[in-house]
Formats: sequence, structure tokens, C-alpha cells
Amino acid sequence: MDYLPIFADLKRRPCLVVGGGEVAWRKIRMLHKAGAEVRVVAPELHPEVAAMVHRQEVLHWGDSFAPEQLDGVFLAIAATDKKAVNALVYQSANQRQVLVNVVDDQPRCSFIVPSIIDRSPIIVAISSAGKAPVLARLLREKLEALIPQHLGNMAELAGRFRDRLKAKLPSLTLRRKFWETAFTGRFESLVASGQEQQAMDALEQLSQGLEPRGEVALVGAGPGDASLLTLRALQLMQQADVVLYDYLVSDEVMELVRRDAELVCVGKRAGFHSVSQEQTNQLLLEYAQKGKRVVRLKGGDPFIFGRGAEELSVLAQANIPFQVVPGITAAAGATAYAGIPLTHRDFAQSAVFITGHQKPDGDALDWSTLARGQQTLVIYMGLMKSPYIQQQLIEHGRDSATPIAIIERGTQRQQRVLTGQLSQLSELAAQAESPSLIVVGEVTTLAHQLHWFSGETQSDIPAPQAALSL
Repeated sequence: MDYLPIFADLKRRPCLVVGGGEVAWRKIRMLHKAGAEVRVVAPELHPEVAAMVHRQEVLHWGDSFAPEQLDGVFLAIAATDKKAVNALVYQSANQRQVLVNVVDDQPRCSFIVPSIIDRSPIIVAISSAGKAPVLARLLREKLEALIPQHLGNMAELAGRFRDRLKAKLPSLTLRRKFWETAFTGRFESLVASGQEQQAMDALEQLSQGLEPRGEVALVGAGPGDASLLTLRALQLMQQADVVLYDYLVSDEVMELVRRDAELVCVGKRAGFHSVSQEQTNQLLLEYAQKGKRVVRLKGGDPFIFGRGAEELSVLAQANIPFQVVPGITAAAGATAYAGIPLTHRDFAQSAVFITGHQKPDGDALDWSTLARGQQTLVIYMGLMKSPYIQQQLIEHGRDSATPIAIIERGTQRQQRVLTGQLSQLSELAAQAESPSLIVVGEVTTLAHQLHWFSGETQSDIPAPQAALSL
């Protein structure tokens, strides 16, 4: 071990930074955030440093370095572009037994500033002992994505409850089991959703030996590419006891679910309704009432043609706690991966989303509105009704030569884009497989120019001149 990792309390301790440029500014900001009394020595100050001096947040200790400026200092950082000055700071600090760091000069460092993940009071520090700082930074970036932002709040609330818990549970083993349950259960979910008082109530109930309540997370899995999942979605998928999923959730996404979670397919396909909506609702209730952490995983976004609100209504009536994690809907994800913008000032000033499946007793669509020009029409689940959609749009005024696209398995490796004219919609739909998205409008021709994602594009019409001038 080249360096002993230590978390130092710098509150109100004098710390000296020699240098006033951008690098020094980053160090000054870090020390100030830690509560140190920061003293700066430099002939010129970065605008941000000068502003801090003006606000009396840091002290300008002089224009040039003198060894006596280190007297009484807890630690020092040399961040100048003058090797002689940096060397003098290092030598003078060592003579006074003051911890010193010379930026980007590892041999002249008695301490190293690590890459930091700040979830105060939870702090994660990563160091390569000065040998590969870029590697340490890249590792920090990966961990930033895995560590929830609410972790610090959770630690703060847990700290408030520690003494009360010790009075109730004198056994260290029992307290450890208590916190293991709390940090992965209802308490964590409540903190994540900003309900701090309810989170404290949950700790109280758990300390009284009450069975933890089950809950349901309605999670959008996005259009298929697993890298489009939100961080919150991934975290909940890793914590779930039970996952109820649809056919639209890709295999890539399902691979990220907690390995020992119970997987229940409640998908529906046209003509092959394996699980009814009522059965799905009942399963959600039953698992939650057993105290399970349930994730209801839906393709795309659960509130856009996903019937998520219907499922939550059932949970709300049964007083089952729930939360919602939005996902990237297919209209945004699949079109982006196909190089088709939903709006464009030359072609479409609005975008309309509809579904090809309507309730049998529902109101008819306003086809005259849907057939307007200068807008993009996106149709979910429209393959089977494509002849009817084509007929209605043309009859209500949309030009039969209007460009269209059908995006099959959007954002996935098997993505395929079929392009043509509105008059060819039913013909192209017969060549496509579900899940597919139908896009009607001039923006679809931009796929010729803006196509960037690997996949197959089959085209029957040329790109317009307006698109080529972008």
C-alpha cells in the first residue's frame, strides 16, 4: 500500500494553496467545500478565486510564496506552473512536517487527492497512488452511475435513528440485520422518492418487528437498447424480489434483472393473450401483499400506451405503495435511432402519438386532425390495422405520396427501417414484424441523411432537396 487512505476533518483548519489558476481553483473549491480555512498565495487569481476572495470565503495570503506562510498550516497544495516554486513548497512543508501535494508531480506528494464520489455523508475515494489518475477518474465515472444520488440522505436519516434503535435492539447482530432490511426495502424507496418523514416512520415500524410492506415499482424499460435504461430503473431491477414483464422488454434488458428474482411473464400479443390485464393486476396485488418488492417492467414508457395508470389505480385502491420510473418511449427512441427527428422546422411543427388498438367501445379517432400536413404522426401497434389507417388518412386529406417509415425492433441490433409512401403503408406493413412503429410525415425522408445506427434501411423514395441542405 503506497498511501494510507484517510478521511480528514478540515473544518476550520488552515490550508494553503500556492497558485491561482484554473487547477488551483479546483483544489480551492474542494477544500472550501470541506470547510477548511483556505489561504491562497498567487500574484494573479482565476476569476472564480477572485470572487471567493471578494466574498471572504477564502483569504488572499500574498502574491509570492514564502516558507513561513506554512507555519501553523494543516496541509498545503502547490499548483503553479513554476517548478522552482513547487519544489520550494514541497521542501518547506516537509521541514515543518506539513502534508503537501504538488499537483501532477507524484514524487513530491506526501498525500494524494483521490477521485471523489460525493454522497455526503457517504464519500467514496478512488486513488491510483498517482500512477494512473485518468484510470481512477474513469472508474469514478462508472461508480457515479451505480451509486444512487439519495444515498447521502439515507445515511443522514439512518444516523438520526441509530440511538433509538440501540435502545430497542441491544444485540449488534439484530441491528445489522435491521439495517440490511431497511437499506434494501421500503425505507430506501421512500427516501428515493423524497418522503423523509414516511421513511422515518418505516424505520420505526420495522424496529417494532412489523412485517415490511410490499411495494410495486412501475418501470419503463425503454424501446430495447439496454443502455437507454435510466439509472433508477436499473437500481430497482437489481433490488426486485419479483419482476412482472412484457414481451416488449428486450432480452438485453432482462439480462440486467437481479439473478435470483422471480420472473413472471404477463405479456400480451395480438391473438395470443397469455395473461389478461385483470390477472396481471391481481398478481401485482398478491405479490405486494406478501411483502415482496415488485417491479412491473414495461417496454417503452409505462404511461404512454402502456396501461400503467390502470394497474396503479388497482394498487392505490388496495393501499399498496408504488412508485413510477419513466422510460424512453418508442416514438422518441426508435425514431432517433432511425435518424428521423419528430419535429423539423421545414417539415413538421408538431408530433402526434396514437395507438392502432382502441377500446371496442371507445371514441373514434379524429382522422381529419390526424391527416393534417406539417406534422408527424406516430402510430404504435398499427401493423394489423395499417390498411384501415392508410385509407382513413388519405380519405381525410393526407397526400397519398406522403413519406412514411416503419421501424421494426427500434434501437436493437435487429433494427430494420422500411420507407415508402402512404399509399404503400399496408404493403410495407405486411413485410414488417412486431414490434414495429409507423411514422407518417416528411421527416421520415431525413433517415437517408441522418441514419447513424447499425441496422437495415430499405428505401423506395429519394430524400428531398430541403433535407440535403441541412
